Amino acid sequence: MTTFYDDLETRSPDQREAELLAALPAQVAHARAASPAFAEILASVDPTAVSSREALARLPVTRKYELLERQQAHRATSPFGGFSAIGFGAAMPRVFASPGTIYEPEGTRRDYWRMARAIYAAGFRPGELIHNSFSYHFVPAGSMMETGAHAIGCSVFPGGTGQSEQQVQAMAELRPAGYIGTPSFLKILVEKAAELGVALPSLTKALVSGEAFPPSLRDWFAERGIAGYQCYATADLGLIAYETSAREGLVLDEGVIVEIVRPGTGDPVPEGEVGELVVTTLNRDYPLIRFGTGDLSAVLPGTCPTGRSNTRIKGWMGRADQTTKVRGMFVHPGQVATIARRFPQVLRARLVVSGEMANDQMVLRVETRETAEGLALQIADAIRDVTKLRGEVEMVLPGTLPNDGKVIEDARSYR
Repeated sequence: MTTFYDDLETRSPDQREAELLAALPAQVAHARAASPAFAEILASVDPTAVSSREALARLPVTRKYELLERQQAHRATSPFGGFSAIGFGAAMPRVFASPGTIYEPEGTRRDYWRMARAIYAAGFRPGELIHNSFSYHFVPAGSMMETGAHAIGCSVFPGGTGQSEQQVQAMAELRPAGYIGTPSFLKILVEKAAELGVALPSLTKALVSGEAFPPSLRDWFAERGIAGYQCYATADLGLIAYETSAREGLVLDEGVIVEIVRPGTGDPVPEGEVGELVVTTLNRDYPLIRFGTGDLSAVLPGTCPTGRSNTRIKGWMGRADQTTKVRGMFVHPGQVATIARRFPQVLRARLVVSGEMANDQMVLRVETRETAEGLALQIADAIRDVTKLRGEVEMVLPGTLPNDGKVIEDARSYR
C-alpha cells in the first residue's frame, strides 16, 4: 500500500508553489465577495494583484483576538463576525465553539478539516477501526478527526473524553487499530488498562494533538508497542502540519499557505528564524486570509526523508503574544517593530524588561553593524516616543540575539 495519502505530497516544490499562488487571487476575491469581514479588511486590495508571496505579505494580518472581538461586536447579526461565507442550513451541518467564545462553521465538503493526510501519515489505513477520544462537544476536535478518518475509509468509535474504564473495555472488545486524541489521555487509558489487567494488543498506533508531545512520552508509548505521531491543527483552520515516520519536524498540509512573521507584525522572517505562524486557507466556506495563529515556529531546511516535498516546520515553539505591562503601561511586540523600522541600521530588536517588582527597567537590544553613539540616542528617543516609557539601548553584533521568536523578554524577578 502506498506511503503517501495522495500525489500532492510529492509534487515538486516549484509546482506546489505555482499551484498555491495560482489559487490565491481567486480566494482573496472570494473572501472579499462572500465574507463581510474581509470585504471590510481587504476593501482596498486588488485580488488579481495578490499572486505572489510578496504581495500576500502586504495584506493585513487578522489575529485570533481580532476575530473574537469582531464576533463579539457583531453577535446579534452575525455569529461568525462576518468571516463565514456560508450560513445556517444545509451548507453548514454543524457549528462549534472554542474558548473565548469563538464560533466556527463546519461545511459539507469531504474531509472538511483536511485531517485525513495526518491520520494516514500516522499509519492508519482503510478498513481499520479508530478509537477517537477527542471531544465531540462544543469544540470541533472530535469531528475533525472523525471526518478525516471517514475520508480514509476507517470506522470510528466516538469515545470522547472521560470514563476511562468504559473506554478501556471498548478497546479490549472492539480491538481498534489505534487511538486519536490527546497524548495525556492515551497515557491515562494505557495505565488504566494495566491497572485492570486488560491487554490491548491491537492498539499499535496513535495520532495525538492538542498538547505537548515530548520525546519522553513518545518513547513511553513505544515501549508499550504504540507508535505515536503528532499533528498541529486549530479550530479555525483545520490541519496545518503533521508528523511523519522521519520524526524530523512537521510537514505542512497541502491546503494552506503558511508564512512565519515577526511577532506583532506581518513581516516574514528569514528562513530558520522563529516567528509567528500566519496561515491563509483555501477553504471557501471560511476563507481566512493571513490568519495569525499566535503560535511560534520556524522553517526547517531541506525536505522530509520520507519523500514528502512540502516545507517542514519545527512544531509548536510557544506563543507569539508577548505583550507586557511595564510601569503600569502595556508594551506590545508591534511597538518594538515600529521602533526598529525607523532605523534601517537595525537588523533585529529585542526588548528586555528586568528589575524587581515596582522597579521595572527596559533595555532595547538591537542587532546592528553601526555602533555610533548618536544612533543609540536616536533609538532611545524613539522608545520614549512610541511606548511613552524611558528605556536604554544596547547595540550588539548581528547574530547575537537568541533565535527564539521573542520580541519582548520579561526577565523580572517576582520573588
